[in-house]
Amino acid sequence: MKNRIIIVNDLMQQGYRYECTEPVGKHFDPEFTPDLTPAEMLALGVFGGKYMTDCAAEFPKAWFARAKLCPEKHDPNLNFFGINASQPLSVWIKKDWIYPEDPRGWFQWYCRYTLGRRIPGEDQRQIKRWKAMRRHIAQVRKNCLKGDLDCRKKQRQALLHWAYDSRQF
Repeated sequence: MKNRIIIVNDLMQQGYRYECTEPVGKHFDPEFTPDLTPAEMLALGVFGGKYMTDCAAEFPKAWFARAKLCPEKHDPNLNFFGINASQPLSVWIKKDWIYPEDPRGWFQWYCRYTLGRRIPGEDQRQIKRWKAMRRHIAQVRKNCLKGDLDCRKKQRQALLHWAYDSRQF
């Protein structure tokens, strides 16, 4: 397989290039087993529909076929659980959670990882952050009846932002 080069031109990056060394959706780190694909997350409703509105050209069109998006503003009603579970980008920057090559954060990293981009040190950092979200799964399981999607909606929406599907527990 020949490596693919993707060139990004959106509101946050101009002329950024990255190489995809793996097939789309294949060869994930064995410790990284997300419940949902980027397309499934977008279809369920994440980030108030605003997150991916200016960068669709970078990703497969199929990811956006059922995506709940709102280019005008962040709309929590578009989120699966109908609640805002996001922090402003300024908080993410202040906490040093943003990698310079992925200025939109974890989900952007996940989308690019799914496309086949690999950055060994950064991949391990992001996978570690993803795994840390499991503490929220334990809290939902401890405090909610199975299938009660009205229980801990903000926590469930946050899990959805990290590709965990709390509808299953």
